[in-house]
Amino acid sequence: MIKVAVVGCLGRMGASIVKAVSAADDMELVCGVDVVSAETEYPLYKSLEEAIAAEKFDVMVDFTQPSSVEGNIRTALPAGIDCVIGTTGLSNEKLDELAALAPQGTCLFYAPNFTTGAVLMMEFAKVAAPFFPEAEVIEFHHCRKKDAPSGTAVRTAQLIGDARGFESGAPGKETEMPGMEGARGALVNGVPVHAVRSMGFSANQEVIFGSMGQALTIKHESWSTDCYMPGVLLGIRRVGELEGLIVGLENFMME
Repeated sequence: MIKVAVVGCLGRMGASIVKAVSAADDMELVCGVDVVSAETEYPLYKSLEEAIAAEKFDVMVDFTQPSSVEGNIRTALPAGIDCVIGTTGLSNEKLDELAALAPQGTCLFYAPNFTTGAVLMMEFAKVAAPFFPEAEVIEFHHCRKKDAPSGTAVRTAQLIGDARGFESGAPGKETEMPGMEGARGALVNGVPVHAVRSMGFSANQEVIFGSMGQALTIKHESWSTDCYMPGVLLGIRRVGELEGLIVGLENFMME
């Protein structure tokens, strides 16, 4: 039985993770952590330090905020607790730094997206990248999202840039009109990335490829937190088998 603590357990995503873990036959929800007080059917703590002092669990799941996730990882890893992280906004350098805190046999698993469809979108984009001279990423999220561009968009652009082995010849930032800088988006690994934040969206992304006389669009849409749960449970099940830093759900899906 995998013993799990969910940080941010009273939030929208956290509540869905609590429900999914509680329903899994091979998992036990040991406790939750949240700054908000509430009546719960499981032990609830104000901080991860309090939870570790009072309970024993194997895995910490954190889908909270960029401002708090780093501290939670710094607390959990040295205690030998595996981490499943879905909070975006941490750089690759920061993830490497945090993973160095893990004792032997302990794993920091981070994924920019836990939906199987988004992972497949990124894998398809990686396959298509060498065959199209131009590529752009457009992501659409709700207006409450704390980071822009999204971790999924950044990861997608990194994969495209690494896979194609050449630089785009499309007009870039040098074509932006004075006073209108940013029109060509952020440049991530040579790929323009555009972030839309608005009511009416949940979490959508398009990857647009272009070449002479043709275009290819790979699109993923999600509407509820339910689509994340199979990936979250997969991460919880597999993280205990690994150590160090593992980035991306594809490491488990593509085996």
